[in-house]
Amino acid sequence: MTARAAAGSTVATSTRSISTPKPFWTQAMETRVGIVPLPVYVLLLALIAAFAVRGKISGEVTVMIAVLVAGGFTCAEIGRRIPLLRAVGGSSLVTIFLPSFLVAHQLLPAPLVQSVTTFTKSTNFIYLFITAVVVGSILSMDRRVLIQGFAKIFVPLALGSLAGLLMGGSVGWLVGIGFWRSILYVVVPVMAGGVGEGAIPLSVGYAEALGVDHGGMLGQILPLVFFGNLVAIVICGALNTLGKRRPDLTGNGRLQPAADGDTDADHGAAHRNTSGIDVATVAAGGITGIAVYVFGTLIHALIGLPAPVAMLFLVVLAKLLRAVPASLEEGARVVFRFFVVAVTYPLLFSTAVALTPWHELVEAFHPANLVTIVATVLALTGTGYVVGRWLAMYPIETAIVNACHSGLGGTGDVMILTAAERMELMPFAQVATRIGGALTVTVAIVAMAHFKIA
Repeated sequence: MTARAAAGSTVATSTRSISTPKPFWTQAMETRVGIVPLPVYVLLLALIAAFAVRGKISGEVTVMIAVLVAGGFTCAEIGRRIPLLRAVGGSSLVTIFLPSFLVAHQLLPAPLVQSVTTFTKSTNFIYLFITAVVVGSILSMDRRVLIQGFAKIFVPLALGSLAGLLMGGSVGWLVGIGFWRSILYVVVPVMAGGVGEGAIPLSVGYAEALGVDHGGMLGQILPLVFFGNLVAIVICGALNTLGKRRPDLTGNGRLQPAADGDTDADHGAAHRNTSGIDVATVAAGGITGIAVYVFGTLIHALIGLPAPVAMLFLVVLAKLLRAVPASLEEGARVVFRFFVVAVTYPLLFSTAVALTPWHELVEAFHPANLVTIVATVLALTGTGYVVGRWLAMYPIETAIVNACHSGLGGTGDVMILTAAERMELMPFAQVATRIGGALTVTVAIVAMAHFKIA
């Protein structure tokens, strides 16, 4: 080959290597708001606006999915782009609090608010989300890691609860609330496990012990529960940022390192190759999770154990007994990942619109309450970090699980773990919230009946 021919060949090769610009439409479809292609997102906004102008938004499931997806990923995108806020879980914070603010100030169309509220309350689909996450994440874990994790998590949780009570009571005493009053009226509501299984039974128990109105007691307690959840979200968002800077402190969703010889089954569930899993297996994994939850509701009807807790015990038992084949475990894991990626922010948006009253959040912003609650959650989380490291667990993961003890029930767990980007910890978060909350409420009601601190 001559030099000229070689040069010509080189030019031709170089010309071919220059990438051809993609057509505008292709680029637009590859640009996403959350998971939604940009043209589809714009179309959804236009359609929702058109229905709102007509004064009627259908409550059927397909329309509601469109509304929740558009609203959830819009808020998440806003939070992701605010520089300082995104370091503490900005996407979650904006998705939780911006819709609540807009509803309170009547800045969202009334038909949209009504439809979302009715859909959220009638379907209660947060339990479907929790089912998919709990079942999928537990079945994805290695058995030995699962056993060791559940055996160990009660130590940092118990010590963290004690530290939270002592720190909250001491700080409350310093700011003028009083030691025991701070514990019973501020710290305990924060650690009670949410509203339905925490604040409500706590307020009923307090009201009966003191002979006062239950509604007034609930109104006093509820704002503190919401603010405690907010503090936990911010702290866990900051822990997520710390984990990105210090990878040695985090398992990215694992509670502890895998032992020698263990498969790393619980790590990086999102990174496995799922190309060999057929749709029927994924569907079977999802139905298996639903069946376990329905079994949990039967246990709740028979003995009063909350259905999510019963489901947690059942799926752990199934994992320990190897009752679920590996293919079905993979199917459940795919369902878990789908819900984490596609459903989290729409769920948070619907919860904010329907179940997060803005005025109750604002009422909690009394300086003495704020300082006491922040000290409580910091003590709870910090103890989890230190004790987790002492027990050879990942300190960031242990701290996040402890923080869920101050969460707003199952909804709060979703919010906190979304900010932390560690939804794999949902089973342990449910232990902290449900079991830890139930024990806290029980002891507090007994103490109130005995001491009657008004």
